[in-house]
Amino acid sequence: MDPSERVSKTRSRPPVPAEPERRILITGGAGFLGVNAAVHLVKDGWYVTLLDNLSRPGTERNLKWVLTRYPNRIAFIKEDVRNASALPEHVSNQDAILHLAGQVAVTTSLADPNTDFDINARGTLNVLEAVRLHNHDAPLVFASTNKVYGKLDHNNGPCKEGQPIDFHSPYGCSKGSADQYVRDYARCFQMNTVVLRQSCIYGSHQYGTEDQGWVAHFVHSILKGRPLTIYGDGTQVRDLLDARDLSSLYALAIDKIGITRGEIYNVGGGPKNQRNLLEVIDHIGGLTQRKPEYSFAEWREGDQKYYVSDISKAQVDLGWEPQIAFDSGLRDLIKWAESVS
Repeated sequence: MDPSERVSKTRSRPPVPAEPERRILITGGAGFLGVNAAVHLVKDGWYVTLLDNLSRPGTERNLKWVLTRYPNRIAFIKEDVRNASALPEHVSNQDAILHLAGQVAVTTSLADPNTDFDINARGTLNVLEAVRLHNHDAPLVFASTNKVYGKLDHNNGPCKEGQPIDFHSPYGCSKGSADQYVRDYARCFQMNTVVLRQSCIYGSHQYGTEDQGWVAHFVHSILKGRPLTIYGDGTQVRDLLDARDLSSLYALAIDKIGITRGEIYNVGGGPKNQRNLLEVIDHIGGLTQRKPEYSFAEWREGDQKYYVSDISKAQVDLGWEPQIAFDSGLRDLIKWAESVS
């Protein structure tokens, strides 16, 4: 065969089509979980749209950072999940939805139960209905909370998904209602929904407050020499999970929707990453070479004295487990906090 003929035949082959770009909508996307998830998903080949009302302190700063870093891979929509009429347009062209938007503090829910309900329960129902009617088959992952299990006064070891739910506080009720709606839409409407009951998540881009995001709150306060208030005796135990590890689970839950559809997973750092509050404070003090100042106050409504996630279901179903030990993740959080203080 003439060489030129071989070249001609080679050139005549149709080009291999590029793999279609996957698109995901992240509600509450300018929060610290949303920004961490966006970075992970962009690296995984997704085009990300962040939807957020920018009401939480730090979200505008997070948004500026992530849009500057990935200007061609991330878009932003300023919107509120309580605005049901706006959501169909935003969910209809997505390959997946990650629903992180929410009111996040028990104390805020006690002060204003109506707004807490509107955001967490009604807002989630708005998202579910928009997806049901306009993008039925898209995977939808919902960030629920360990608070659906109530106070858990007795330490029975790491918490499994079979632990009876016992909503405590308006926050527990609103998130718990949303949790059950998301689960039930898989059963009643055959939607691809997944519930992740998250424990204490920490990481870069978390500004934290006394009421929510306590690890970051401790870090920022100690760096700035502000005294801390410890509610209870400081020996309450939590399992701590780096947001980067959680982001990898979000991606797995979507990619393996055939396994995760209709399921609930307890998600945290697990027994290897459990610490009590006083241990965390001492560790931050050692890493920052500062002496933390703190005082004690009464226990707060709905506080759990012990909560550690049993993560074996996620390990078995998805092959997922935390890769970032708390000691290492805390160092990274401190380094980031020092860079923005």
